[in-house]
Amino acid sequence: MSINTTENNLPPKSKHYDVIIIGAGISGIGAGCHIKKLCPKKSFAILEGRENIGGTWDLFRYPGIRSDSDMHTMGFRFRPWKTANIIAEGSSILNYLRETVEEYKLEQNILLNNWVKHASWCSSQAKWTVKIQEKNNVEINKLTCDFLWLCGGYYSYKKGYTPNFKGRESFEGQIIHPQEWPKNLNYNDKNVVVIGSGATAVTIVPSMAKKASHVTMLQRSPTYYELAPYENNLEKSLQKFFGVRLSSFVIRWMYILIGSLLFSLSRKYPDKMKKRLINHASNALGKDYAEKHFTPTYNPWDQRLCLIPDGDLFKAINSGKASVVTDHIEKFTKKGIQLKSGKHLNADLIITATGLNLEVLNGIEIKVDDTLIDFSKTMSYKGVMFSDIPNLAYTFGYTNASWTLKADLTSEYVSRLLNYMDKKDYSICCPHADDSVKEGEDWLDFSSGYIRRSIHKFPKQGSHAPWKNMQNYLKDIFVIRMSKIQDKALKFSPKKSVNSLQEPL
Repeated sequence: MSINTTENNLPPKSKHYDVIIIGAGISGIGAGCHIKKLCPKKSFAILEGRENIGGTWDLFRYPGIRSDSDMHTMGFRFRPWKTANIIAEGSSILNYLRETVEEYKLEQNILLNNWVKHASWCSSQAKWTVKIQEKNNVEINKLTCDFLWLCGGYYSYKKGYTPNFKGRESFEGQIIHPQEWPKNLNYNDKNVVVIGSGATAVTIVPSMAKKASHVTMLQRSPTYYELAPYENNLEKSLQKFFGVRLSSFVIRWMYILIGSLLFSLSRKYPDKMKKRLINHASNALGKDYAEKHFTPTYNPWDQRLCLIPDGDLFKAINSGKASVVTDHIEKFTKKGIQLKSGKHLNADLIITATGLNLEVLNGIEIKVDDTLIDFSKTMSYKGVMFSDIPNLAYTFGYTNASWTLKADLTSEYVSRLLNYMDKKDYSICCPHADDSVKEGEDWLDFSSGYIRRSIHKFPKQGSHAPWKNMQNYLKDIFVIRMSKIQDKALKFSPKKSVNSLQEPL
């Protein structure tokens, strides 16, 4: 697969596109495919700051990296996941994305090694100017576009989050954050401590336990875990009778409905769902162990549930190769970690699976008519656009389901919006909240530490639709996919008079 860079594809002067997509991960690739299919006359570029496509699935290289939701809903709606694997390894997901790029001939649209530094909207010209910098080049290039689409996710790719651990400098072994995993790390027969108990930690622990002498998962407080099989035997049976296409459709909707049901039940009957999830650990590890290390104080889905495929974490613990310690860190020592309980964990290697650094709209400085935008002062329109920000969309997937479900809906909506604007001869679209819309909740209703640290920087939700960020696929089908583009909250301006925003005709 041959993908362009600025050096071999862009002229030295600025170039104009109908659409610029920022990010060549699962969101950006999906966006590009939709533009190719639904808006074939549109010119577009996908700008990617890194040297490879894939986003998360190329960035993270830690042992055992895999999907944290089923692949039938994590795969694109327009290109179903066709294998029987419910949970897929990172390399398989990356191959899936590469194959999608090839199938939709996106190679010539993707520009690698181009970091977007700044984007500025000019109302009089009805266009965005995007400043990009090629890797290892001090020169700043400028591109322009009619519509800007941010698809770079929600966390910083530069560095993960690590607390300021007392005594860190005294530890004689290696300290590694999963986001910065070194190549060819040798942990054979070593004692490893993994700090954290989220999706990354529960992936790393059973994987490293296969080669390490022992792996300890050190957590401040327990997390809920859902069991899931690696493969779906039902799909294999359905494929024999109905073929790949129909069976994939059925299985995909089965997981959508099951996921929606479990989330709804968790909200409505938290105690019953809590008991069900804790029983997974009790049945595998015993009641006492589960009560101490697998009984959270919060309700299910106040934080994202973590998947344990085929119970691999429980199997690693039962084998004696892994264990869980629930305690607080006093300090790092030369040989490990001193806990506040007085216990000391010996370690040759410490993994800080302590979370991400969230980044608002990919960390890009955005201006509208020379005014720097503080996105915490804006409101989300259908979870796709923002109040008073023209010709800009942002793909932000679900946190309580597969990311791609919302990404696909967003791509469909933006494609419909672009076609609608062409049909009506509009050059500008801009959501505007009138006085009846009151500022409501945070962008995300999650208590996870990495979200609470930065949520104040993100846009807010409004008091009612279409200013609510639903986080519900079934509702969003009606709000995003099936709704008309015409909306009193979405203002348009004709190409002949871009200085005056108008109601839809």
